[in-house]
Amino acid sequence: MTLLAACALPRSGPSKNEIYSGAVEKGGNAHVIYVNDHVNRATNFVPSYGFSNSFRSAGAVGADEIRAGDVLGLSIWENVDDGLLTSLGSSSTNLQEIQVDSDGYIFVPYAGRVRAAGNTPDRLRQIITERLSSQTPDPQVTVARVAGDGATVSVMGKVGAQGVYPIERPTRTLSAMLARAGGVAIEPEIAVVTVKRGNDQGKVWLTDLYKGQNDIALRPGDIVLVEEDQRSFTALGALGGQTRVPLGNEVISAVEGVAMVGGLDSNLADPTGVFVLRDEPESVASRVLGKSVFGSQRMAYVLDLTRPNGIFLAREFMIRDGDTVYVTEAPYVQWRKRLQSITGTAVSADSLTSIGN
Repeated sequence: MTLLAACALPRSGPSKNEIYSGAVEKGGNAHVIYVNDHVNRATNFVPSYGFSNSFRSAGAVGADEIRAGDVLGLSIWENVDDGLLTSLGSSSTNLQEIQVDSDGYIFVPYAGRVRAAGNTPDRLRQIITERLSSQTPDPQVTVARVAGDGATVSVMGKVGAQGVYPIERPTRTLSAMLARAGGVAIEPEIAVVTVKRGNDQGKVWLTDLYKGQNDIALRPGDIVLVEEDQRSFTALGALGGQTRVPLGNEVISAVEGVAMVGGLDSNLADPTGVFVLRDEPESVASRVLGKSVFGSQRMAYVLDLTRPNGIFLAREFMIRDGDTVYVTEAPYVQWRKRLQSITGTAVSADSLTSIGN
């Protein structure tokens, strides 16, 4: 019974040898790779956020262009006492809140159905004036946009005031629209802004929004979503803590990742068995392995911190979203647990040294 108990000792995960036994060379389905300078160069990229050329090249919405859904106000003056539209004793009439229909047209009495969408208010004024001039002498027309509901953007997520906002002269760009919505309601360092436009979408760190060409022009129908970045890695094994760790917008090395959870557990950890487990995309896996592969590959990168340059290599190995950082237990830990299960007493490292001597 004692021997059976010793075979089922508690531990934080697989041993180093058990991970090695799952290597492709031994019939497993994971590539176990010792990290060196070549591996660091081959894997040293961090998928970045940013907008595509189609987003960056889109022009700003013209503030004067009328669109379907806009609400217009018309005023018409006639140079006669009893005009077509004016009442007796009045020289003008006001047609307020005329909405441009989904096809882009409005109806004006005696002028008929007039194409409004795509025209500026001044051009629409000329068209209406021309149509009325054949029926009333020297009409004078003004056209003004009452509301720009046809060119709107939806702003959602972690902002001060979610809502649907018109694209106006001060809010033609992404940064200006976010300010119009009350700014972001989370820490800027972890805020990601996503813009959905039709079937396409792009995202950018809020802190990068104001750099270069990231502050894109908005288009009607855009959806802007502000949320906390969800990228993270998982820390397991003989570490100071086992948890899910947010990456934020920082570039984190393996050394920093281990330090973020309290470092190696000095009573348990094997510094020769620090593993970074990930599914590597085909292009990166091919560079690491030096041969063509098909599809993503399971990779178990080994960092041996006891080697002369082990810590330097770990400082240059970048952690990516979805990684698992796993540290195996030192071989003597299981030995100590076995002795404890047999003797029923705790065995210290000093005791093990004495036994070994």
